[in-house]
Formats: sequence, structure tokens, C-alpha cells
Amino acid sequence: MKKPFLSGTNIYLRTIGKEDLSEKYRDWFNDPEICEFNSHHRFPQYDEDMLAYYESTIASHDNLILAICDKKSDAHIGNISLQSIDKTNQSAEFAILIGDKSFWGKGVGSEAMMLIVEHGFEQLNLHRIYLGTSVDNIGMQKLALGLGFKEEGRMRQEMYKNGAWKDMLRYGLLSEEYVSAKK
Repeated sequence: MKKPFLSGTNIYLRTIGKEDLSEKYRDWFNDPEICEFNSHHRFPQYDEDMLAYYESTIASHDNLILAICDKKSDAHIGNISLQSIDKTNQSAEFAILIGDKSFWGKGVGSEAMMLIVEHGFEQLNLHRIYLGTSVDNIGMQKLALGLGFKEEGRMRQEMYKNGAWKDMLRYGLLSEEYVSAKK
């Protein structure tokens, strides 16, 4: 077991190492169901793609990308991130992918999101965390609203996925809203 970077009740978040770039990990990005509401699964992902992504994105200080792990089994079940960290404007984009379908609907996303949002505001001194999701991704919309994010707008026909143009919804959470909700 790698040392947790952030720890919750049922899951912990840890760094992603090159050893995590397994066939299972790659297959998450090649699975149409897992990637139904995101921009992945347009081109197949190969081992070389995973290594390039690791070296250019995961290992950078402009992104905080962590593995979501189950405390009971230590299994790597997904990834969570604060990406495109803008130090001048103190903002970052939130993203999550639960690759192990057996953990869907069990509160893992909510627990992981709470951990990384808290870290973003309290340790990275962010002022704003934002996210975008497809209008069809009801689960992500409920998750964002449940954690205090506010709907900020709709980007019309922003994503082409599965043969159709999809509107994207934008959500944001400001540091003062986070502090108020935490009380």
C-alpha cells in the first residue's frame, strides 16, 4: 500500500505511479460506459499514451491528479483531480473518473470530492473550483449541487459524443461558499 495523500472514511487518495499504468487503468479510458459523459473514448488509449499522459500531466505541478483507492482492499478504483491550476486567479478545474464500476453508486465520488475540494481551498489557497459536465450526467450534477457548487451556466452544444451534440453545464464553488457550507 502506498501512503495516502488524503484520507477519508472508506477511501483514500494517493499519488499515481508509473506502476499504476496497467491494462486495467488503460481499459477505463477505453470503456464507453465509464467515459459516457466525458471527452475520453474518442481514440483508443495505448500504453504509450498512458506513459505520455503520466509524464506530461500527472507529474506536473499545474495539476493535482490522485488515485482513488478503497481502504478495505487498497484497490485503485478511479482518479480525481484539480487540474489547470491557475496560481494567479487561484482557480482549478475539478474532474473525477470512477473506473471500477463495482464502486458506482456507493458514495465514493462524494467522499473523494469532499477530500480534494477541502485540500484545494485549505492547502492550495484556491479561491474558486469549477467543473463542467454533460446535461445528461445527472449523477455529477447532484454531486456538485450536494457539495455546494452553484450552476453558473450552460455551454450550448459544446461536446459531440455518441453521434449527438451535448450541452455542458458549468458549476463553481467559491472559497467563502465552501467556508459557509463547512460550518
